Amino acid sequence: MKVVTYKRSSFMGVQKRLGLFLDEKTVIDVNLLWQADFEHQGFYSPENRAAMFAPKSLAQFLRVHQDAAIPMLQDTIERYKKFMQAGTLKTLNGADIAFHLHDVKDVKFDAPLDEIAMYRDFYAHEKHVKKGFEKRKEEVPPAWYEIPAYYKGGNTGFIGQDDIIPWPFYSQQLDYELELGVVIGRDGKNVKAKDIKKHIFGFTILNDVSARDIQRKEMSIRLGPAKGKDWCSIMGPVIVTYDEFNYEEPNLLMTASVNGEEWSRGQSGDSHYSWGEMIEHMGMEEWIRATDFIGSGTVGTGCGLELDKWIKPGDKLELSIEKIGTLKNIVGTPNPKP
Repeated sequence: MKVVTYKRSSFMGVQKRLGLFLDEKTVIDVNLLWQADFEHQGFYSPENRAAMFAPKSLAQFLRVHQDAAIPMLQDTIERYKKFMQAGTLKTLNGADIAFHLHDVKDVKFDAPLDEIAMYRDFYAHEKHVKKGFEKRKEEVPPAWYEIPAYYKGGNTGFIGQDDIIPWPFYSQQLDYELELGVVIGRDGKNVKAKDIKKHIFGFTILNDVSARDIQRKEMSIRLGPAKGKDWCSIMGPVIVTYDEFNYEEPNLLMTASVNGEEWSRGQSGDSHYSWGEMIEHMGMEEWIRATDFIGSGTVGTGCGLELDKWIKPGDKLELSIEKIGTLKNIVGTPNPKP
């Protein structure tokens, strides 16, 4: 299943809502589908019941349905099919429980996970790691082969499909980073690698945008990254639920193009560490929570730093991962200094 957060205008302004693709063009509104279902069952306040049972926010939905988020969404699709057969496609107050993308003009896809409890980004692809240390004329530290290291990043600067990438006023050199991302759907502490099926909700595309000049300064003093990263990251356009990969760790083709020219190509399975190893490591004596978001680290060749090629204002970026889709953004112009 492909899960989205979409934005659509209403008399109350622009709202963010949880959506579920039935096919590549039809989006089911999860909250409104369940409102219609509760109306059909004859509940007194179906709107309030749906707000608690099937929130319009994916983050709230995951917190409510930690043990059954994927089955709940599968049930949503099955119930929609029954409504479709019956020709009942609206709630009693006239709201569409689904829409066709060709029929609406005001829909825009946002970052699919609308609220992140904690963002952790790993450094798991050896080809990328080796290239970075080579540029610094250093060897890869032995410790890199001993633990799956990660940094904790900002969780409020995420943008989504077709958004303009903001260029911070304090940087002169931006870079994209092509990564596979994981959304956590269930809380846990001291989680074991063998148990990650209980905790992974799904996979998405991550562009861990970097201000390279600032990042170099931060990490030269053995701290960071912080301002080199935290103003913006990008995810989307969809989250593909773990059942679509038979609850196994996928090996997916990953590419990035700039203005239609391919710059990056790699495989998610080239990671030195498995997702199980990464999640077990980060959960040692620490809670992982539903709505945590994790990056794999940049795939080999997956950034301009490795290639000595740099994005510039106005460039069109397209990051693609097999079975997930393509994340598209335009690089913005540098912000004026306030």
